[in-house]
Amino acid sequence: MTETLENILKANKKYSEKIKNQKKLPHNAKFAIVTCMDERIDPVQFAGLRNNAHVIRNAGGRVTDDVIRSLIISHKLLGTQEWYVIQHTDCGGMTFTNNEITELLSESLESAEYGENGWYNPSKEGGSAEGQYINFYPIDNIEKTVTDDITRLKNHPLVPSNIPIYGYIYDVESGELIKVDKACSIGTSCE
Repeated sequence: MTETLENILKANKKYSEKIKNQKKLPHNAKFAIVTCMDERIDPVQFAGLRNNAHVIRNAGGRVTDDVIRSLIISHKLLGTQEWYVIQHTDCGGMTFTNNEITELLSESLESAEYGENGWYNPSKEGGSAEGQYINFYPIDNIEKTVTDDITRLKNHPLVPSNIPIYGYIYDVESGELIKVDKACSIGTSCE
């Protein structure tokens, strides 16, 4: 057993004891947040959440097909009425292109490292060409990406037109949410 697994299981044991004694609550999420999996981002803290939001996280906080699926379920079956797309500054998604990660994967499946010339493989054994079939959703311009993702949601045929969708960028240095005006004008108003 790894040290990480051991720590997770210990923490879970404490948590499960606490949960066993709590009264069960009905689903009461009022909104959903799409954000990045970056460990510097804690939606519970920056948005003051309790148990009233669905948080959907992935690399880059991008609106992928699976995020759309989750948001539709969040609204249709669990009643969320507002959605937020919150990407962030200094995102790892800005450090590569689809071609670069595909090339890295074709050389090796081991973890890459980042140097002054970008990502590289310390070892070049055991790669796979399968990466060419995946869109890794790299980020070129964060404001444009937030705007494009909200546009994709607003134009999706399974997304009701009355759901307000807000676009923000989380500044990892200050902890501040910065409104993306163009994204907000497409999704709703951020006022």
